[in-house]
Amino acid sequence: QVQLLESGGGSVQTGGSLRLSCAASEYPSSTYCMGWFRQVPEKEREGVASINSFGNRFYADSVKGRFTISRDNVKNTLYLQMNSLKPEDTAMYYCAAVYDRFCGAIWSSYRYFPYWGQGTQVNVSS
Repeated sequence: QVQLLESGGGSVQTGGSLRLSCAASEYPSSTYCMGWFRQVPEKEREGVASINSFGNRFYADSVKGRFTISRDNVKNTLYLQMNSLKPEDTAMYYCAAVYDRFCGAIWSSYRYFPYWGQGTQVNVSS
């Protein structure tokens, strides 16, 4: 059973930066596709970015050029560097993992990921 624990959320102004971290336990994160999702009330959870075992990265169009996903397989930690934040980035951010080295076309489908963290809130004010 993979356990995930996010940290790093907070409140920033437009244009600011935050770095989210997700610590994975019990299983090596290197064999998993890992991703970041976000959700606002009454909307479906959306994929923000994912990274596979080979370091290939996948991004939502809305965050390309602003967000960077990375992973440290020694520390079993996933990161999301968020720059040039906008008010529309305000959401609860979740770390997720699935036993799949490739991610592939499912990288943004929350239904495919069985393991989730508890979430960390990001608020961006104008």
